[in-house]
Amino acid sequence: MRFKTTFFSFLICIMVTISSCAQNSDNVEPKTHIAYKTPTAITIDGDESDPSWSKVAWSDLFIDIEGVKKPKYKTQVKMLWDDNYYYILAKMEEPHVWGDLTKRDTIIFHNNDFEVFIEPDGDTHNYYELEINTLNTAWDLFVTKPYRDVNVVVNDWNITGLKSAVKVNGTINNPNDTDKGWVLEIAIPWSVYKTGYYHKNVPVDNFWRVNFSRVNWDYQITDGKYERKKQANGKMTHEYNWVWSPMGVVNMHEPEKWGYVYFSSKTPGQKAQFTIPQDEKIKWELYKMYRIQNKNFKTNNTYFTSIDSLKKAEISIDGKIIEPILESHSQGWNIIVESPFTGNQLILREDGKFITKK
Repeated sequence: MRFKTTFFSFLICIMVTISSCAQNSDNVEPKTHIAYKTPTAITIDGDESDPSWSKVAWSDLFIDIEGVKKPKYKTQVKMLWDDNYYYILAKMEEPHVWGDLTKRDTIIFHNNDFEVFIEPDGDTHNYYELEINTLNTAWDLFVTKPYRDVNVVVNDWNITGLKSAVKVNGTINNPNDTDKGWVLEIAIPWSVYKTGYYHKNVPVDNFWRVNFSRVNWDYQITDGKYERKKQANGKMTHEYNWVWSPMGVVNMHEPEKWGYVYFSSKTPGQKAQFTIPQDEKIKWELYKMYRIQNKNFKTNNTYFTSIDSLKKAEISIDGKIIEPILESHSQGWNIIVESPFTGNQLILREDGKFITKK
């Protein structure tokens, strides 16, 4: 894959900015949502009045990415699935609906957009991103690792069979009126997430790590057209990042913090339940230690060799004491825990990949 250095640097600077003012980034619990199975395929036309959507509830309102501020405008999503597609309906309040990017795989978040992040197996590696603007222009990409590690971004990866449609409640690109917002309807084929021809990957009665983001910009009108607002020095004003499951930092690329979407085999109207597994809660604690380890390396150019240096206090989950081990080896280090709930061996490697051994 050809990948320009300038493009890579741009992504690092813009997409992975870490906020220094987030005080409790490790204490934000991920959101959960149950996606029910629809017995009827959904027509993707951007119309929220499809009878299938009326049978399921909206998500919680989006919050700012750090989980602190209430956004200027409301955003909510609905989710359904069937044997072929993962369906997503996003509704965004917006008094000025505009967009000017029409080329696929351009940097879509330079416009107001809606973004989908999907990590199927929960190891934080090999995840997927989709961004769509008000003109229904898509940018889809595959990321081998979070940007905190040396990674590869496959910008040429496409969601083959993607269906999406936008419906504007108002008039797009007309600065002379006030709009109500826009609705985005998406159908993502499960097949694009398969790792092999015979891979049965539809997550029936299982969960995937998922998050949604909405990028919104202040605007100015130049020669009768919308554009991103500039400061007095000519630089763009900072964008707003509003998300479903808050990250605690201005960085969407920490998959271990994304929400949990449980794909129930039950249909709308039936009752389904989902509780975050206890091993997932252990994982949260391991990633806290992972971030302490990496911070120490960046500051002192060395890793801690004692597990006590990574633990702020005794770790207890649902009444069980968690006893991690820090293992150093020639390639780096691992943090290892034997789960008191399942007996699984949970391993977090120095490159951030999470492994479960049963």
